Amino acid sequence: MEFLSKFKLRWKLLALVLPLVIGPIFIVAGVIGYIANHQAYLGVTQTSKDDLQHITAFTIDLLNSHYHQFQVYKQDKIKNFNSELATLTNLSYNLVESEHKQHKQGRFDLTTAKREARDALKKVNVGETGYIYAMTSRGDLKVHIAREGENVYNEKDENGRYFIREMCETARQSKPGEVLFIIYPWRNAVLGDKYPRKKIVAYRYFREWDWIIATGGYLEETYDEAAFERKSFAELKEKIKAKKVGSTGYIFCMDSKGNFTIHPDSEGRNFLDARDSSGFPFIREMCGKKSGWIRYPWQNVSNSEPRMKIVRYEYFKPWDWIVAVGSYEDEFYHEANKIKDRILISMVLLSLLVGLFAVVLVFRASTIITSPITHMIDVIRRVKRGNLEEKMVVEGEDELAELAGVFNRMTDIIRRNKEMEASLAQHGKMASLGILSSGVAHEINNPLGVILGYAGYLEGKMAEDDPNYKYIHEIKRESKRCKKIVQDLLSYARTPRPSLEPVDLNDLLAQITDFAANHTDMRGVVIRTEFAPDLPKVQLDGDQMRQVAINLILNAGGAMPDGGTLTIRSEAVDPEHVRMVFSDSGCGIPAENLEKIFEPFYTTKERGTGLGLAITRQIIEQHHGEIRIASDPDTGTTVTVTLPIERDEL
Repeated sequence: MEFLSKFKLRWKLLALVLPLVIGPIFIVAGVIGYIANHQAYLGVTQTSKDDLQHITAFTIDLLNSHYHQFQVYKQDKIKNFNSELATLTNLSYNLVESEHKQHKQGRFDLTTAKREARDALKKVNVGETGYIYAMTSRGDLKVHIAREGENVYNEKDENGRYFIREMCETARQSKPGEVLFIIYPWRNAVLGDKYPRKKIVAYRYFREWDWIIATGGYLEETYDEAAFERKSFAELKEKIKAKKVGSTGYIFCMDSKGNFTIHPDSEGRNFLDARDSSGFPFIREMCGKKSGWIRYPWQNVSNSEPRMKIVRYEYFKPWDWIVAVGSYEDEFYHEANKIKDRILISMVLLSLLVGLFAVVLVFRASTIITSPITHMIDVIRRVKRGNLEEKMVVEGEDELAELAGVFNRMTDIIRRNKEMEASLAQHGKMASLGILSSGVAHEINNPLGVILGYAGYLEGKMAEDDPNYKYIHEIKRESKRCKKIVQDLLSYARTPRPSLEPVDLNDLLAQITDFAANHTDMRGVVIRTEFAPDLPKVQLDGDQMRQVAINLILNAGGAMPDGGTLTIRSEAVDPEHVRMVFSDSGCGIPAENLEKIFEPFYTTKERGTGLGLAITRQIIEQHHGEIRIASDPDTGTTVTVTLPIERDEL
C-alpha cells in the first residue's frame, strides 16, 4: 500500500471504504430476492405484537381506573388524618407550653416541668398504634413509649432516607406556630409488620426547651371501608383473569420482586428465580427491565416439548406491578415457523461473510490512517505539557502531512510569542517596580517608623500578662513585616552594583550558618557543613552574598516545617570558579513550578513577597555567576551557586 502515500486522504478513504460498502450491498440484494416471497412473516409478526400491545394497554387502563377511583377516597382520608394529627400536635404543644409557663412562674423547677409534660404526652394514643413523642433538634428522644433517652438523629426509613435529620432541620427553620408534616415508609417489627407501612407525622418546634413535639400514626389505620376496597379489587382481578389471549394465552401480574398478584393458577407465589426450558431466568429479567418484550421456551405439564412464548409487559408504577400478556408463538405464526430456520441460517452465513470481509478492510484502513494520527496526538500531548520544541514528522503529500507542517509552524510561532511575552512581562514588572519603589520608601517607611516607635513605647509600659500586650506585639511584628516588604521591593528594583573585595567564602558561610542555626524558621533543622579546604578567596560583595546565602538557607528551613537536614557545601569547580551547594531534605518543588520560582512576585508561601529568589538571582548574575535548582518532591531540593574567583568590577 505504499502507493497510497502519494494520494490525498480522501482517495485513501475511497479506496478502502468503497469495497466495504459495495460488497455487502450486492450480497444483501441477493438475499432479499431469495426471501422476498416470505415477507408475510413480518406482517404476521407485527400484527401479533400489536394484539399483545393492545391487550396490555387495556389491562393498564383497568388498573389505572381502579387506582384513581380509590386514590380520591384515600386523599380525603389523608387530609382528615393530617388535620387530626395537627390538632393533637397543637394540643401537645400547648400542654408543654403550659408546663413551661408554670416553671417560669416559679411553681416548680424545670426538671419537674419536663417530667410532668413527658408523663402527660406518653398517655396519649393516636389510632390503634400511633403515639406522641418529643426529641431535641439533635435527635435525642425526650419522650417516647419505648426508646426514651436514645439518639435517633441518624435513623433511616425503609427507603434509606434520613427522615429524623430532615425533621430536625425543617423544625429549626419553621415559623412560630407552624405545624410540619412528613410521610415515610416504616416497618415496626414489634407490631409484627412484615412489610413497610406509610406513616404520617405532624410536628411542631418548642424552642424554649429545644423540643420537637411529634404526633404519628399509620395511614392505613384511617380507612373505614377496607372491605369494600378488597371486594372491588377481587372483582378487578377476576375481570383480568377472564380475558383470554389466543387459544391458551392469558394475562398475569406481579410485583417487582417476582410475587404473582394475578395469575390463573399461581397467584400469591414468588417466581423471581423461575427459569425457562433453556435455564434463563426470564422473570428476573422482566422485573429488572419492567417494560419491553421477551421470548422464551416454556413447557407446560400437558406439552411433550417446550414451545416458544412471547410476552409483552408494561410497568404500573402506582402499585409497583408488572402487567404481562403472553401467548405461544405457534398459535400465531404457522407460516413464519416454516421459514424461520432458513432465514436464521441465511442471516448467520451472511453475517459471517460480511463481517469477515469488513474486519479485514477496516483493520487495514485503521493501520494506514490511524498511525500518523496517533503520532500527531502524541506530539500534541507533549506540546500541551509545555514542550514547544516537539515536531511532527511530515511524510507524503496528503492532508495529514499538510496538517503536520502547519502544526510545526504554529508551535514555532507560539514559542517565539511566549518568549516575547515573558520578556515584555519582565520589563513591565521592572518598570512598575521602579515607579513604585521611587515613592514607597518615604511614604510607607516614615509612618511605619512612627507606628513601631509608639508600639515599642506601649510595649515597655505593659506587663506581658496584660490582655492588650499581645495586640501591641502583633502591631510590631506586622509593621516589621511591612518594612521588610518595602526593603525587598527597593532591593530588587535598585540592587546596587557589587563592591568587590577578596572574601574567604568558607568564613562567610560559617558566619551565616551560626546565625541561621538560631533563627526561628530553622527550628528542628540540623545544619551540616562540608567546606573544601584551601579554597581561594573570591572577588565578591560580602554583604550581598550574605543576603544570597541567608535567603537560600531560610527557604530550605521553610521547606522543612517538621524538621530535617540541610547540608551546606563549598568546593572548587575549576581554577577559575567555586561553588556553593545547599541541599535540604524538605518537601521539594513540583516540576511545573521550577521555571517560575525566580519570577518576581511568584511565591508559594502565605506571607511571602515572591522577591527573595528574584533578588538572589539578580545578585548572582551581577557577580557573573550562575544559580541552578534541582528538586524532587520525594527527596528534597538542591541549589547550586557557581561564582567566578576573579573578575573586573563593572
